[in-house]
Order: sequence, then structure tokens, then C-alpha cells
Amino acid sequence: MATIDLNSDLGENVPDRIVSDDASMLRIVTSANVSCGFHAGSPEGIRETLAAAVAGGVVIGAHPGYRDYENFGRTKVDIDSATLQAHVEYQLGALLGLAAAVGGRVSYVKPHGALYNTIARDERQSKDVVAAIRAVDPSLVLLGLAGGVVLDVAQRAGLAVAAEAFADRAYQPDGQLVSRTEEGAVLHDPTAVAERMVRLAAEGVIRAIDGTDVAVSAQSICVHGDSPGSVAMAAETKRLLQAEGITIAPFAGV
Repeated sequence: MATIDLNSDLGENVPDRIVSDDASMLRIVTSANVSCGFHAGSPEGIRETLAAAVAGGVVIGAHPGYRDYENFGRTKVDIDSATLQAHVEYQLGALLGLAAAVGGRVSYVKPHGALYNTIARDERQSKDVVAAIRAVDPSLVLLGLAGGVVLDVAQRAGLAVAAEAFADRAYQPDGQLVSRTEEGAVLHDPTAVAERMVRLAAEGVIRAIDGTDVAVSAQSICVHGDSPGSVAMAAETKRLLQAEGITIAPFAGV
């Protein structure tokens, strides 16, 4: 029987920028990628999300990004290796501390936004992120884009890895994500999204934006918490996966 994880990016709310319904998503997903504060969120809001994840038995992942709060971490930053490594280490340390404070622990790392997309292609920044994880806690699993460069870099460095697919994002024929600047990059229909993820889990393929099928081997599915209709998409994806006999279970921390 196929098994797959369902995750979402959470802990990104502040009073004047509410982007997700963390409480509802935490009743659906098995893993929560919790902001580390550089791209979104506040210490008190992040702590609240962590506490709710612990209470709900949801596995916690760290979600570090570029220091780019204004652009929600979605703009690539030209950054030297020493600075990037320090920034990631700083964010991991903060989240590990907050998680411990509410009785939880961080089990994996999923970089955010532009950093995530950059290390899917860029070996130098991949090595910086991997070095930061190894320095803070080498037992943390790295979650990255299926087929991304960072997964190979991390494995060569001795880290455990897991591959991710996106329920609510369009794919290019080469397996990369369609840029958010392009029309059709973000998907919103719960039924269509759920059906795509059933094909992923059952057949290992996703339909690309040009109509071709892309082979994708993934252990986790992400529904972005800040996408319009995200809760409905996550709920329908979970429902349809389970209806097809696919087990929803975390890939880490168990």
C-alpha cells in the first residue's frame, strides 16, 4: 500500500499580514513546515503554531528562508556562503529553541520560497544550507524538491533526505516548478489538485503545464498554507488519497 506525507507551510502570520489558517491546516496535515521568522511570522505567532502542532501530533519541520521579510522570501538574494550558512543556522537555532519550549522537537528542514527554488538548481547555495544543517543538528532530515540538486548534495554530506511534490503548483516538463510570475503557476481547484496528487502517489507522475507527464518520486506533498483555498485543497487531497487506499503518514519524526 502506498504511503505519503501531507505538509503545509505555517507559522507565517502576523496581525497585519494573515496568510494562512494554521489551526485548520494542522487538523489535516501530518507535517508542518514552521517559519523561522526571516521571511514571515513573529516569535509569539510561531510559538503558538508550534504548540498547536505538538498538541495535534503533527511532525514539526523548520522552514528557513532568505532574510527577505518585505517580499515574503520569494525574491532570490545574492548572498555569500558564510552569510547564508550563518542565517540558516540562526533560524534553525531559533526554531529548535521555541519547539523545545512548548514540548516539541524539530525533525526536518524544508527551506522556503526563493531559497528552496535556488537550491533545487544551485550547488553552491545547496552546500551552504547543508553545512548549516549539519552544524546545528545532522539528524535533521532535509526535505527538498524531487530531482533537486540539494538532495544529492545533502546525501553526499551524510544527511537523510526526503523528496517533495507540490499539490498547488504547476510543473515544467523538466520537473521544476513554473515560476509564480507566469500565468497558471498556482492551482486552486480542490478536485483537480487532489486528482493530480492521487496520480503522483499511485503512478509517480504529475501532468506538466504543457500536457506531458513528468516522473516525480516524492515522499511528501505540500499544499501552501498561503494559497487561496488552501484548506479546501488540503482536505480534498487527503480525502481522495485515503479513498484510493493511500496512507497519509509523516516521513520524519516517527
